[in-house]
Amino acid sequence: MSAGAVKGAGGSLFRNKFYQTILLSNVLLQIGIWVRNFAILMYVTDKTNENPFAISLMGFVEFLPIFVFSFIGGTFADRWKPRLTMIWCDFLSAISVFIVLITLMYGSWHMVYLATFVSAILSQFSQPSAMKLFKQHIPAEQLQQAMAMFQSLIAIFMVVGPSLGVISYQKFGIEISIAVMGVAFLLSAIVLFRIPRDREPEKVGQAAERRFWEEMKAGFAYVWRSPVLKSLGGTFALAGTAVGIAQTLGLFIVLERLGQPKEFLQFLLMVNGVAMLAGGGAVMAIAKKVAPQKLLALGILLSAVTMFGIGLSTSVPLTLVLQFISGLGFPLIQIGISTMILQWTEESYVGRVNGVLTPMFMGMMVIMTLAAGQLKLVFPLVGIYCTAAVIMFIGMLLLLPLFKHKPLFAQTGEGQAG
Repeated sequence: MSAGAVKGAGGSLFRNKFYQTILLSNVLLQIGIWVRNFAILMYVTDKTNENPFAISLMGFVEFLPIFVFSFIGGTFADRWKPRLTMIWCDFLSAISVFIVLITLMYGSWHMVYLATFVSAILSQFSQPSAMKLFKQHIPAEQLQQAMAMFQSLIAIFMVVGPSLGVISYQKFGIEISIAVMGVAFLLSAIVLFRIPRDREPEKVGQAAERRFWEEMKAGFAYVWRSPVLKSLGGTFALAGTAVGIAQTLGLFIVLERLGQPKEFLQFLLMVNGVAMLAGGGAVMAIAKKVAPQKLLALGILLSAVTMFGIGLSTSVPLTLVLQFISGLGFPLIQIGISTMILQWTEESYVGRVNGVLTPMFMGMMVIMTLAAGQLKLVFPLVGIYCTAAVIMFIGMLLLLPLFKHKPLFAQTGEGQAG
């Protein structure tokens, strides 16, 4: 089902069978992921009497696979059939969850870490496969609008997801919560069978026989050759650095700058989540009018300015307003990034490009998450926040030369680009 076929079927994004299916699958996955994240977190907190190491280990097993498996998953996503890859990943996630449930019922509570770890690994194979399917089944001129709706859905769950996980655990306990996770992943796998069958991969001479490591190396070379993707990688790294600092020290903004109890942090997060939802809706309205690189630059500029303001502010109302504006910018960043990767990457490299760029953001974010606490012991909070804002601003400047670049499909013809 090519882009042309989608247009012929009516042209409306929401009449696209693939898009309907991927949205429904994502709803089910988000339910499973948020119940997993917060029900297990609450369970580990109770089980270990709020042991900091046990709680931080949850974040470790969730983020470690991003470093270890992102490159690998992206490369395999370009080798395998993306539809089948996503189905198998969801199916295996469900199986792993049910195995954990069985062991949990017989007293081995530490296995809850395995559910998070396995699911996080499989997502590194599933996510780039989903990007490839977007490239195959969504017309090029509708990609930005499609990603806007997709990210808005994720934003909705960022608002309601934590409550969903906590309520599930408090009302039904860990066993039922884990069962809900398994059923959600299993239903997602079943729903994905609605996606049109994968095209048979083209085998041209020795190209199909290239070794795995050669293909991974080709992915890095592809990003390095592209001025757009290379700049995007630099922006990723700088943005990850700034976000890692700001997220980690947000609690100290509440305590030291605003003079509020630690529980006030949830209100900042709620304001941010509501703004993300509004921002996603706004992007859908302007998706066809604004180039993705400009969208991304605007989002990063908003983040830099608001980060600077939040660091300086001692006023609760002002900080809440700045947090809302920051939330408006987040969908611009996410949608701009996703659209740029899809528009400036050939279909055969989508998985590997995603695998190369994602760790640049996540890697720097996690490194700075670990380093931010030490920085706080040496430098004043305001200075750290303002420095993070400057780093974010520099990331935006890297995008300015890209404003003149046209997407790949506009250079080579829409038919060739997917």
